[in-house]
Amino acid sequence: MSANEQARALMMRHQHLIKNRQQSMLGRAAAEVGLSVDGEDLNVNQSKANPSVRAS
Repeated sequence: MSANEQARALMMRHQHLIKNRQQSMLGRAAAEVGLSVDGEDLNVNQSKANPSVRAS
């Protein structure tokens, strides 16, 4: 495995861990305020901007 492949794998794992941590925290916060938690509701993709929102 090249250094670039290792770096990419490490970054992907790091991002995955961050996403899991954020979803856990969001689920706990939702439970505290009494919201039901579905896995789909917490699936937020922050890497892509919403095309319906335009910068002014």
